Order: sequence, then C-alpha cells, then structure tokens
Amino acid sequence: MNKILPFACLAAALVGCGHRKPKPEVPVLRIPVVAATVDSLPERMDFIGYLASNFDAVIQPRVNGYLSAKHFDAGMPVRRGQLLFTIAPDQLSTSMLAAQAALESARAQAVEAKNNYDRAVPLARINAISQAQLDQYTARYKAAAASVRSAEESLRSAKMNVGYTELRSPIDGFVGNSSAHAGDYVGPGTRFDVLTTVSNTDTLSVDVALPMAQYLALTDNRASIYDNADLLSDIRLVLSDGREYPLEGRYGYTRKNVSDATGTLVLVVKFPNPEQRLKPGQFARVRAAVGAARPRVLVPQQCVAQLQDQSAVWVVAADSTVRYRSVVTGPTFGTRWSIESGLQPGERVVVSGRQKLRNGEKIIPVNE
Repeated sequence: MNKILPFACLAAALVGCGHRKPKPEVPVLRIPVVAATVDSLPERMDFIGYLASNFDAVIQPRVNGYLSAKHFDAGMPVRRGQLLFTIAPDQLSTSMLAAQAALESARAQAVEAKNNYDRAVPLARINAISQAQLDQYTARYKAAAASVRSAEESLRSAKMNVGYTELRSPIDGFVGNSSAHAGDYVGPGTRFDVLTTVSNTDTLSVDVALPMAQYLALTDNRASIYDNADLLSDIRLVLSDGREYPLEGRYGYTRKNVSDATGTLVLVVKFPNPEQRLKPGQFARVRAAVGAARPRVLVPQQCVAQLQDQSAVWVVAADSTVRYRSVVTGPTFGTRWSIESGLQPGERVVVSGRQKLRNGEKIIPVNE
C-alpha cells in the first residue's frame, strides 16, 4: 500500500535531493552618461565690491548770503537746470544797482570827455590851443572810455552774483541730503561751503581688485599695465539676492596706483543703469572672464559630487563598469564645470543616479 508522506517530509526530501529556490536576478541599471568635452575658455573669477555713481556734482554756493529756501526732496531724481536752493538776493541786488549807477555816471563822464576832445582837435589844427592841452583832452577821453568798460564789467559781475543766488542742478541725477536749512548763512568760508551733491546714476561702477601676482600671470608681459581693455570679458553683475543683472558690464579704466596695503591692481568696470534699478552703495558681486582662453575639460555640473572640500565623479570604463574617482574642479562656465585634473577628454561620466552605484558595478550606459 502506498503511503502518503506529510508535506513537511516532502519538502525535506526535495531539499535533500538538491532542489533549492533560485535567487532573483538583479537587473542591470540603465544610467545616463555623458562624455567629457574640451573647450577653449578664459579664467572665470568673482569679485566683491559696491556700486558707485558714475560721478558726483558738488553743489557749492559761489556767493555768501542767507539761505532762503530748498526746492527738492533728498534722495529724489532731479533734472539738469532744476532749481535746488535760493539765497536771499537783497544785498547782492543792492550791489548790482550801485554798479549800474556807477556805469551810468561813467558813461556821462565819457560823453563829456568825448565832446571836449572833439572840440579840441580842430582848435589844435589852427594852433588855437597848444599841443599839450590837446594831449590832456585826449587822455581824459581815453580814461573816461576805460572807466566805462570797467563799470560795465563791474555790473556784469554784480549781475552774475545775483544769478548765483539760485543754485541749479548741473546734471541729471539723484540729489543727496543737505544739512543747511533756511536762514543759515552759506557760502565760501562758512560751515556750509558745500550744500549737497547730485549723483549721476545712468552708469554705475564697481572696483575690481586683482592681486598683482595673479595679474602678471594672466597678462603674460603686457606692454602697458594701464591698457587692460581686453583683459576682462563677459562681465556680469550678481545682485545680493542671487539674481543676475540683465545688462553686461564693460571695462572702464585702471586706477593709477597699486594698493600699498594689499598689493592689488584695481580695475573699474561700469554697468549701464537706464531703468535706475541699481543704486550707489549697493552690494555687488562681479563675475568676469579674465585673461586669454585656454583648453579646459568640461562636464555638466550635476555630474560632480561634492563632500566638504572634495569633488568626485563616477567614471564609466570601456566594459561599462563604474569607478568613483576624485577630481580637482576649476571655475564653472554656465551649466558646466571645468575639471583641472583627474579626468581626460572623452571619458564618460555618470550624469544622474549616483546614489544607486557601487564601485565596479556594471551598468547600461545611456548617452545623454
């Protein structure tokens, strides 16, 4: 009679006969990869500074007097020719009237001297008067004419002084604050010899400091240390919130002195400000390409893994296995990172999915 074995015994018998449950196969990962490329690019550098106005017009009174009114709000835009201050013109107006009266008197004396001269000339021809008397009339006439010219200049000066009682903006810009108020005595030699400044902000500038050793290495025996127009290119301004200012900057000039304290050469770069989005004193980060271009190995930024001060990439070998390799990174260029050492042009690196990989693991490379 056939015996029916229990299930547990049957299972044990199967194990004893070598029947084991097969292990599931681990699927090979499909990983996006990209080949390292080479491009000729200049050095990229970041500089920290502050925006400054293109130039400031200092508003100084040319005449002394009591300030009667201010005609602006501090920090607001003003136009060229706009009235900013008025100095009480009373005393200067009196001087102008006195100069006008002196001119009229000089003209009257000149008319009398001319008439005497005109009458003396024919008398001298018939010897009715001596030559000495004619010389006296001639001298008086010339002196009177000179007095008229002097009085005219005095009147012109007095009128200019009256005109100086109105202080107007010489440029378009933004006007600063003034510590002088109505009733203060202002002018040369007083505590209010400068009333305010008007800053032109159509263009703003930033000082870019470059260490002399680095400058000399980048310029390679440049003929003139002051001619640096081609040293900087692709000049960009990054605002304090991380956004990039849309308008590109340009090289302005090189300051004449090298800093004694830091040994740096200062280049001035300028940024157009047509919509007045930038303001003097604003923090600025300037990014620029510096020096001549040189070949660089480039990979997308997402290929590079960074931990503290170490950088690494996953390199795909010819047999499609991956290896974790340390590299030395250089500056970034847009969305690409330059690799100074540790990676050769054409080598394939992993773009994404790094957290799933192990050294020596075989993958299915998917070209990006």
